[in-house]
Amino acid sequence: MRSARGRALALATALLIGPGGAAALEPGPPWVLAERVEDGASSYRLPTGPWTEAGLPVRVIEGHIRRSVWRSDAGEASTLDLLAPLRSALEAEGFRPVFQCETRGCGGFDFRYATDVLPEPDMHVDLGDFRFYAALREGAADPEAISLFVSRSGGTAFAQIIEAGPRAAAPSPAPSAAEPVPEDPPQADLVARLEQSGSVVLEDLAFASGSADLEDSTYPALAELAEWLKQDPARQVVIVGHTDASGGLEGNVSLSRARAASVRQRLVSRHGVPDAQVSAEGVGYLAPRASNRTEEGRSRNRRVEVMLLAG
Repeated sequence: MRSARGRALALATALLIGPGGAAALEPGPPWVLAERVEDGASSYRLPTGPWTEAGLPVRVIEGHIRRSVWRSDAGEASTLDLLAPLRSALEAEGFRPVFQCETRGCGGFDFRYATDVLPEPDMHVDLGDFRFYAALREGAADPEAISLFVSRSGGTAFAQIIEAGPRAAAPSPAPSAAEPVPEDPPQADLVARLEQSGSVVLEDLAFASGSADLEDSTYPALAELAEWLKQDPARQVVIVGHTDASGGLEGNVSLSRARAASVRQRLVSRHGVPDAQVSAEGVGYLAPRASNRTEEGRSRNRRVEVMLLAG
């Protein structure tokens, strides 16, 4: 039986609709805003179905994008308790559900990593207990979209709300001088840079959406690296996978290691590099090269590096 605390959390969740009818979800107490990121003119890939081997079906919504994370003491409220009041308020305002799911029905681990989730520690997704809801409100102008991603871990409830559509854009904040995002060096002369610095990011790699599998394409960096390795059997490298800080450490380490292993396999099977010359490891989000508080920084942190070993 649900506790009084669980009932209170479910019932206290509220929705506000902003001026001019634009959607603006603002859960009331006991929810507390943990993070908010706004993009005045951008796009959001709204999931419209579960993740499958073919990938994640999405509808791209353009306009003002607002991502918010709210946290609260969960008590004994279930993820359905957390989601239901927000969902009801949205549908009362004319939003039409296009997709909703629970954990395995969403696609589990793969769904969570294929969709847009703000990073830890503000947003946490328990891969064994989460719910997702996506809705649209069609109008004379472009459609408005809202997605809800709710989860809980221990006694803490998490709710991510993403709103996308034709809303008056707020001015974008100026970049912080304290957190410049460095330009990536050109990919040419990979071997020279590897010998000089000891490690190089393989910038031209592409992985299937939500997958650890390297896409079947031609990668000049791998070809160059393979030729250099085959010239001297004493040369050894390790391929290291990295992720952004979205989600838990264990899941990110597994994903980063799997992507590194996919790159290693490509070097061995397609480029003829001997097994003994290349290994694969993953460190998840433990070695960022940019801030995880912006999408640009998170994108830079999702990478695969090659590191030169002694020998």
